[in-house]
Amino acid sequence: MLAHERAEKIVERLRERGTVSAQELVRLLQVSAPTIRRDLERLEHEGVLRRVHGGAYLPEADDAVETVGDQADGWAEVPFAASAAVHAAQKEAVAAQAAALVGPGQVVLLDIGTTTMRIARHLRGRHVTVITASLAVLDLLRDDETTDLVLLGGTLRRNYQSLVGPLTEDALGSVSADIAFLSCTGVRPDGSVVDDISQEATLKRVIVRSATRVVLAAPASKFPGTGSLRICKLDDLADLITNAGLDEVMLERCLAAGTNVIQA
Repeated sequence: MLAHERAEKIVERLRERGTVSAQELVRLLQVSAPTIRRDLERLEHEGVLRRVHGGAYLPEADDAVETVGDQADGWAEVPFAASAAVHAAQKEAVAAQAAALVGPGQVVLLDIGTTTMRIARHLRGRHVTVITASLAVLDLLRDDETTDLVLLGGTLRRNYQSLVGPLTEDALGSVSADIAFLSCTGVRPDGSVVDDISQEATLKRVIVRSATRVVLAAPASKFPGTGSLRICKLDDLADLITNAGLDEVMLERCLAAGTNVIQA
């Protein structure tokens, strides 16, 4: 099990119970005590949890939004592992449905994000080409000899396991994909697909221009979600994959925009 997968399961258990013992995590994840200790140390350094003798606890039990701004703009950002555990069941359902849209031999462009990371997991073992700037996707597919993986260059954002910046944008500009899976922090009632992080919003706009078919993978929690930076409009999308129970007004807006709505 990869480090970020262990981190996700640790955070999930903490959200269920509030506290967890190191011994319990050893049994749950089937790894050694030193491995768990290093995992907890890293997650504490990232601000995800706080360690105590023999275990750890969440400093806050509330269900935080995935991102609340860009650090460069003076805001705090929730680390990747904590973000991955928020609304995990919704994201998993959306990811499975998204992967089902991919055909053999297709070129797939995966955006940065915790839902798109899950899509990568469903693409393991399939004859496709995956292009991404996500290190989490790299971790999932790096040892998969069936899937061709192309990693875009750029500046490392350690806290969110991604590559961003002008190098990434230039590389994306030369990409032509069959299908792109886009993530976001929110979809506004007026149909604007938005994000909170300026560096990522710029990349997402390039992604929209780099694929024949653009699919937004947005769990129900993204409606309306958060965000002030517009990536695109609903009519720029071929498909929206979300969870069952999408608000009727938003569903009608999507259909009016010509966006195919797939409910996972």
